[in-house]
Amino acid sequence: MQQYDITGMSCAACSARVEKAVSALKGIDSCSVNLLTNSMTVEGSAAPKDIISAVEKAGYGARSKNTSHTNEISSASLDSAEKETSLLIKRLVSSLIFLAVLMYFSMGHSMLGLPLPYFFENNYIALTLMQLLLSAAVMVINQKFFKNGFKGIIHKAPNMDTLVALGSGASFVYSTCVLFAMTDTLLNGKTELVKQYSHEVYFEAAAMILALITVGKMLESRSKNKTTNAIKSLMSLTPKTANIIQDGKEITVPSENVKAGDIFIVRPGESIPVDGVVIEGESAVNESALTGESIPADKAVGSTVSAATINTVGVLRCKAVHVGQDTTLAQIIKTVTQAAATKAPAAKAADKAASIFVPAVLIISAVTFALWLIAGEAVGFSLARAVSVLVISCPCALGLATPVAIMVGSGVGAKNGILFKTAAALEETGKAQIAVLDKTGTVTHGTPSLTDILPINSMTKDEFLKLAYSLEVNSEHPLSKAISEQGKKQFDTPLPSSSFKTFSGSGVKAVINDSTITGGNKRLIQTICTLPDYAVKKGDELAAEGKTPLYFAKDNEYIGTIAVADTIRAESIQAIKELKDMGIHVVMLTGDNEKTANAVGSAAGVDNVIAGVLPNDKADVIKQLTSYGKTLMVGDGINDAPALTAADSGIAVGAGTDIAIDSADVVLMKSKLTDVPAAIRLSRKTLRNIHENLFWAFIYNIMGIPLAAGIYYPIFGLKLNPMFGAAAMSISSLCVVSNALRLNFADVYNSRRDKKAKPIKENIKIERKKKDMEVTLKIKGMMCPHCEATVKKALEEFAQVDCAQPSFKENKAVVKLNSDIDVELLKKAVIDKGYEVE
Repeated sequence: MQQYDITGMSCAACSARVEKAVSALKGIDSCSVNLLTNSMTVEGSAAPKDIISAVEKAGYGARSKNTSHTNEISSASLDSAEKETSLLIKRLVSSLIFLAVLMYFSMGHSMLGLPLPYFFENNYIALTLMQLLLSAAVMVINQKFFKNGFKGIIHKAPNMDTLVALGSGASFVYSTCVLFAMTDTLLNGKTELVKQYSHEVYFEAAAMILALITVGKMLESRSKNKTTNAIKSLMSLTPKTANIIQDGKEITVPSENVKAGDIFIVRPGESIPVDGVVIEGESAVNESALTGESIPADKAVGSTVSAATINTVGVLRCKAVHVGQDTTLAQIIKTVTQAAATKAPAAKAADKAASIFVPAVLIISAVTFALWLIAGEAVGFSLARAVSVLVISCPCALGLATPVAIMVGSGVGAKNGILFKTAAALEETGKAQIAVLDKTGTVTHGTPSLTDILPINSMTKDEFLKLAYSLEVNSEHPLSKAISEQGKKQFDTPLPSSSFKTFSGSGVKAVINDSTITGGNKRLIQTICTLPDYAVKKGDELAAEGKTPLYFAKDNEYIGTIAVADTIRAESIQAIKELKDMGIHVVMLTGDNEKTANAVGSAAGVDNVIAGVLPNDKADVIKQLTSYGKTLMVGDGINDAPALTAADSGIAVGAGTDIAIDSADVVLMKSKLTDVPAAIRLSRKTLRNIHENLFWAFIYNIMGIPLAAGIYYPIFGLKLNPMFGAAAMSISSLCVVSNALRLNFADVYNSRRDKKAKPIKENIKIERKKKDMEVTLKIKGMMCPHCEATVKKALEEFAQVDCAQPSFKENKAVVKLNSDIDVELLKKAVIDKGYEVE
């Protein structure tokens, strides 16, 4: 993707012209021009010099951006925008000074009875000549309209400046002709006609049009600058200096000079200069600038810290990891900037209209002038109607309708920790009808925790937990870690252990206090001892609640059960309720077994649970769901990446993997599920704002142009003075930008005004691919068909086995599976029947 700064654009017709010129080049896959940011995004293999040349041939300027320095570019662009506003203010003030004098001479005397200098009394030629000079001064001050306008005509790409220049210029030229006519009339002695001619000049209109358009441009520019407030506030967060350790001494350096691997120190109240990891100290860090989360996050050794967050309590010694343009803050700024540079699908209608708008207005103006002349009206009257058509027409409102809303919406999202990568993502997210939530790490915490401790009567809970902790502390399995974490909280050290052994996917055992302690699933423990009926029943109850029961035996006797579960996040239930209140069908997708998944889904309140889905199959399920309605996928892991890509909108939680974040359209920095309905809410508000802007832009021109042309004059006597047309043109653009700025006040977490989404077509039915897996066991000791039957029966007792085909001649058994199973269990079943397995 290549990005360019474009100069010389003034309206939607300009952006459409640039887009058309670049899109015509060979090797261009897509081209998007943003009128708000005066930028262009191009994808394809065309050379930058060819792209710049195409833009210049279209009559505009182009400069390639260095996308590796996005923040510097953003800063330069914002400074340029503020400089433009300052220049517009100077132009406006100068114009108004001359305009005030002009209006005094043209209307002050005749309409208000204000006194004129003695020399001008009854000297109509001198009075008109003064008006010519004053209006010419205003035109010189605003010469940019004429330069850009006539340049557009030369390049066969008329724009808004063309309309303004023609309107003002026509009024000036006609009035100048009238002045010559007055002089000729006076020389011929027809003094009575001189006064009559003096009322036919439009010098004040020529100047007023330019002044009013400049007023509109200035107000529009100031409002447009406000739409980038979110980016400005993010950029202002960047710390200026950092305290680093160099040669054993602490020195202060500019934050941009910090390199990866440098050690830096952050004291209470200071901003963290770059992304890093804590190597010494404990504190609480205020991360609200990045995530919108007001509660400071606790940091200790090993915790990650981000640039622009504020250390609140203790002193932290950190190691720099990501610096410069790689920090989280820089990436957020880059994401918001790039989202604003892309084009939303809703802009297509405006683009089509803008491409033919100015030529159509020029034709309408010419036809208006001709028809009024044919109808018998005076040249002055006909010209006034034609000029009114030129100056009231506003392609700017069409061009700004979408990008200003996208810019403000993206900024509001960034302030709340919701990052939309593209304008299309901001538009599409709010259209979701189905929300698919990954279970582990999204609906739940993603890390198991201990929930139940159930020892036999002869042991206390502490005795049982210490024994289990001493066993499981040697294992790296997530379920073992849940027990170990709880044990570390209650006990100083575990009991000594030896002869530790792991049964893959089943459990572990070790010798502790001269006794063999075994812990694992039901099938493993049942090979060691007989489980009491009450223990089996309780284990089934725990599993039905979405928990994983782990059974423990001491030597050959059952001693208790510990339940572990990946608990539901506190905000998940509220988020799911909000999604359902929006009329969105909520589906939970997981690779877990159906019993556990249904228990979690029921507790969370989802509409559908789709369990036992392998990572590779998640994308296939999403594709099926998209046939029922617009689908949104929320995930955090590597295994969610294909599904995030397959969905209409993919949302990744910020604490997820880089692959998931790269695959998603939206990133939630706070990793809270409540930000999903907030993102949908913001998307809906932004899309509604775009529609309001487009409606205003179209309806303004549909109603304004006929009024300016004088269509209502014969019926109602209504006609529009060109000066009021110019004022209306300025107001129209201002209204569009001001309406977009209302998004800054949007409360994305307020669900009171949520509207129902369009319901899905029918009840969801997912066709699951049947697993087709085989395991081949090499078996020694089978001598006859009877041996084959014995092995076959032993293997087919497992629910995961569809069928087993032993062969004593080939000394093997081919086992067809319908789901995953630990091969060690299959081996053990055969060995228990008296055979050897390799």
